[in-house]
Amino acid sequence: MEKLFSEDLVETDLSGLNDTKLFNKDLAPTKIIQRTWGTYNVASLWIGMSVCITTYMLASGLIAGGMNWWQALMTIALGNFIVLIPMILNAHAGTKYGIPFPVLARAAFGTLGSNVPAILRAIVACGWFGIQTWIGGQALNSLLSVLIPQWAAWNLSSAAGFLIFWAMNVYFIVKGMESIKWLEALGAPFLLVVGIALLIWAYVQGGGWGPILSQPSKFQTVGEFWKFFIPALTGMVGYWATLSLNIPDFSRFAKSQKAQMLGQAIGLPPTMVLYSFIGVAVTSATVVIFGEAIWDPVILLTKFNNPVIVIISLLALMVATLTTNIAANVVSPANDFSNIYPKKITFIRGGLMTAVLGIMIMPWKLLSDYSAYIFGWLVGYSGFLGPIAGILICDYFLVKKKKLIVIDLYRRGGEYEFTNGFNFKAIYALIAGVFVALIGLMVPSVRFLYDYSWFIGFGVSFIVYYLIMKKNK
Repeated sequence: MEKLFSEDLVETDLSGLNDTKLFNKDLAPTKIIQRTWGTYNVASLWIGMSVCITTYMLASGLIAGGMNWWQALMTIALGNFIVLIPMILNAHAGTKYGIPFPVLARAAFGTLGSNVPAILRAIVACGWFGIQTWIGGQALNSLLSVLIPQWAAWNLSSAAGFLIFWAMNVYFIVKGMESIKWLEALGAPFLLVVGIALLIWAYVQGGGWGPILSQPSKFQTVGEFWKFFIPALTGMVGYWATLSLNIPDFSRFAKSQKAQMLGQAIGLPPTMVLYSFIGVAVTSATVVIFGEAIWDPVILLTKFNNPVIVIISLLALMVATLTTNIAANVVSPANDFSNIYPKKITFIRGGLMTAVLGIMIMPWKLLSDYSAYIFGWLVGYSGFLGPIAGILICDYFLVKKKKLIVIDLYRRGGEYEFTNGFNFKAIYALIAGVFVALIGLMVPSVRFLYDYSWFIGFGVSFIVYYLIMKKNK
């Protein structure tokens, strides 16, 4: 661990590569002078991304599914400590060499083959973009329903709210990240205030912590609990499985390995557990107050009688969702799409592709209930992203020994050309991991493979990749 902390940073001169098709300024490695993020900055990034509505819904979904408060928090904490490991490992190359995720993927998959993991990760990000946009759109719909009673009577009000909020996101994509910086500073604090306000409301209306936290688990046997816990834990890991791949997009700005490692350890698990507690406590309180678990905070806010509180809360929710969406769900897929054709697909064009695909993925279906969100969405895509993480970590630490020829990552015919730009060994390992992880969807007798999809996919692809790379050395 001490050796990882003390790794030197590497800067590569790529001034002669401006004419190559694999290079543009968005994918270029950061210079040493640009790597200015300390521990505080990295931790702040994670705190800002963790304090969001989907974190709240992650926790409240576990309560709605039958867990009691401590079972839900234990599941979330364990999942986040697990995913922190690949997060720190994949961040290493970003910090050392200043390269983003799609460029790092070229080392294992080839200069052109890297588009396979980049596109898979980008599609998942598009889904998250759609989910956050749907949440923000429903908050806008609820806000307009309070301000304009006629709006609530309109059959298409929900769809209209979604499209208006989607257009707001597109505006900031086109204007660029600088245009939203002033909002980013307000987003997480706004949502934190709303969360604390909901917690106070739950405490008062629910009769104190006793009635709220005494809500029993719905599972009658240990077997019933484990049947729910296993895929739920996979879902918790899957929640950050996307960022565990493209963390180099952010860690390439870190000033040292110590900064990225400690920053992530301080910022991710504690924040997720603390903000999840709000979701757990408030959702438990809704069982006491309303007789049912209300896992969607937008629906919960509309049940408040004071219109001023509802309006302020929904506005805060919209601002926080907007800033989180741009930072977490546009930056990375825009880079991934840019990797396909760097000379033609700019950040803005990649961001617009993300926005369009975000609608096509139909987020309203993914948020139809907690089961579709956790066991369908989070667990499902884990079967694709776990194998990619296994291959990247195996390649960088065991095959390449943390040594990359950065200039060859940006040109054809170099070290990472493999076979016409594709490392088919990595593709085969990816296919093997995905197949084993998802076979449980089609074969009920091995359903456990799907329930553990991220773990199974990671392990299978890691081992297969290592064995076939070692054999062909």
